[in-house]
Amino acid sequence: MARIAGVNIPTNKRVVVALQYIHGIGAAKAREIVDRVGVPDDRRVNQLTDQEVIQIREVIDRDYVVEGDLRRDTSVNIKRLMDLACYRGLRHRKGLPVRGQRTHTNARTRKGPAKPIAGKKK
Repeated sequence: MARIAGVNIPTNKRVVVALQYIHGIGAAKAREIVDRVGVPDDRRVNQLTDQEVIQIREVIDRDYVVEGDLRRDTSVNIKRLMDLACYRGLRHRKGLPVRGQRTHTNARTRKGPAKPIAGKKK
């Protein structure tokens, strides 16, 4: 099992798909990394040589912000918004949708399960 950027990537999948298991690498970046290293598209992770794995690891470490660093940057940005007490920060603080979605109905992912209101009937 190959370990890249602190993540064990699956061995039976194609390299482009397996790289997407790393937080911060999607389809476009995975394709870019594979092209830069020169690995064929149909190659699977268990068919990679040690040298190719090392090259992939070096490219990711040098050119991309992934995993822990990316998560830390995101959380610092959210914390900054909350400290500023701007509109987006207040929405984060209250656990409500941040990007303008309606909350009268829906928004259950951010708000959590519905809480019954005493004495309210239709």
